[in-house]
Amino acid sequence: MFLAIKTFLEEHKKYVPVIFFMGGFIWDSLTLGRIDGWYSNTVLFVYLVSLTLLLYVFNLAKDGYWEDTFLEPYLEYAPYAIQFFLGGLSSAYVIFFFQSVSFTKTLVFFAILLLLLLGNEFLKHRISNKYLQFGAYFFVTFTFFIFFLPILFGAMNTFLFILSGLAGLSVTVYLLKLIYHKSPSTRKDVNKKKLFSLIFGIYLFMNGCYYFNLIPPVPLSLQRGLVAYDVSKSGNTFEVTYEQSRFPKFWKSFHPTFYYSDSDSVFIYTSIFAPTDLSQTVQHRWKWYDPEKDQWNITDTINYEVTGGREGGYRGYTFKRNIWPGSWVVDVTTANGLVLGAIEFNIVPDSTKNASRLSTRIFR
Repeated sequence: MFLAIKTFLEEHKKYVPVIFFMGGFIWDSLTLGRIDGWYSNTVLFVYLVSLTLLLYVFNLAKDGYWEDTFLEPYLEYAPYAIQFFLGGLSSAYVIFFFQSVSFTKTLVFFAILLLLLLGNEFLKHRISNKYLQFGAYFFVTFTFFIFFLPILFGAMNTFLFILSGLAGLSVTVYLLKLIYHKSPSTRKDVNKKKLFSLIFGIYLFMNGCYYFNLIPPVPLSLQRGLVAYDVSKSGNTFEVTYEQSRFPKFWKSFHPTFYYSDSDSVFIYTSIFAPTDLSQTVQHRWKWYDPEKDQWNITDTINYEVTGGREGGYRGYTFKRNIWPGSWVVDVTTANGLVLGAIEFNIVPDSTKNASRLSTRIFR
């Protein structure tokens, strides 16, 4: 069987890296669970450790370090394994970031991540390019700590993001120095200054994305957001009355127009997933579009605490009585401004609105 696999790999050598990379993506898509689950974090940790060891082995192989060892027969498959683990880590991040991305400016970072995932397969030199190897390695290592540290410490803040970057940078620089010191071929093939400039460039890029709120606020994610006519809570059950969209979209299940009379209040109901033991302040930031000044004005900012661990997400709502016609949006954000989602709707006066259009749903 091993011989048959070896023959297949040799016959399709041109496409094997793509197969291994996509294999990692498909495997993660089918097997990964909750972002805070022990299985998911164990898998990602094993992927990262395996990738680290493989990069070390692969880059020293050209210098004859593994001759006459048990590793020698398998060295030709090291690039494929590297491709698999890079694909596995990248796809996991795409999956988890997609859960947290909103259709706002954080979509930009998600698009960049997706392009990096796909573009890796079309780079001319692929995984044999050491700049690509270590650039991709630093990116996935930095991103691993962005996910892992908030779960470990049960908090999300700027300090932990900075710590994530420093942890990823330290691991990458240590590996680079170790390989560079032991491998004459690496010293010959790689310009040390150019390589470290690339790593620090990625580091600055990630920090810039964080500063401008372009990185989705993982591991938090907005599971549901509704504009409603009434929300009531009894024990652990929420009863939400809203108008369903006539043409449902996967990111919006409510009707975008809110018909109101003078006695009405507008309710915003949200369900937010947070990992176990993570507590975070969340804001509903109400904004109204002023057509005369062509700008969005913040009318209210209401905070509440989210406590993680519940499978269906932490439920909460805010409401506003003093409302007026026009375009509105409620940004669901963290206390430091990272956007989980945006709930957009239009308010239209209608004292004769038909109550039969409304639906009541129970969330337990």
